[in-house]
Amino acid sequence: MRNFNLMALIICILLMGCLSKVQKINRATYGLTILNYKKDYYATVMEDSSKKMVLLTNYVDNLVFDWKYAAENNFTKQILYTNPTAYMRLPAALALRAAAKDLEQQGIGFKIFDAYRPYTITKKMWQVVPDERYAANPAKGSGHNRGAAIDLTLYNLSTGIGLAMPTPFDDFTEKAHHDFAELSTEVLQNRSLLKSTLMKHGFLPLDTEWWHYYLPNAAQRFELMNFDFKQMKKMVE
Repeated sequence: MRNFNLMALIICILLMGCLSKVQKINRATYGLTILNYKKDYYATVMEDSSKKMVLLTNYVDNLVFDWKYAAENNFTKQILYTNPTAYMRLPAALALRAAAKDLEQQGIGFKIFDAYRPYTITKKMWQVVPDERYAANPAKGSGHNRGAAIDLTLYNLSTGIGLAMPTPFDDFTEKAHHDFAELSTEVLQNRSLLKSTLMKHGFLPLDTEWWHYYLPNAAQRFELMNFDFKQMKKMVE
């Protein structure tokens, strides 16, 4: 028993030392702590298993993807992603799975535009659209950088056709706002279905983007990360 207690004490000391290095090593512009090293990510997961990043397709059925940032047809007119894959924190993946099961009963699935996003990409986006209604300020970081936010829409499971929504993805006009009401009954119902389903399972909407949802208190719960998709694949799979 004495040896066990001694070992537990040693593990705690090592873990505290590792986490202190996270604070020292990962200081970036704006004074934020950004995880850039695998060992630091692993240390946070050892401390709190809810911080584990997971592959969404391992948790959620019927996902389809439309990676706008892997091509030039996005608001930056740049290719921002190489071989993107959808990752989120474990609580987010579990919440999305529950939401997907609800929708499956109605013959509807999720189409994903974006999930986890490296911090450097957020900085590039801010250079193009420095407006916090539509882009995350790198001085604060994004829920996407924390693995706690997702951009998505709905599609018909039988036909594969997307449900009509107020605007295309990343439309930075008032028409994309949740309170914009000058829309057809069909579009209003589809937007409401997406919102009500995700909120039922713990996500919150961004008022200015009908496609963006996030876990509450993400900035207090999860660290910012700057791993590219190649790095993330090695860490998660």
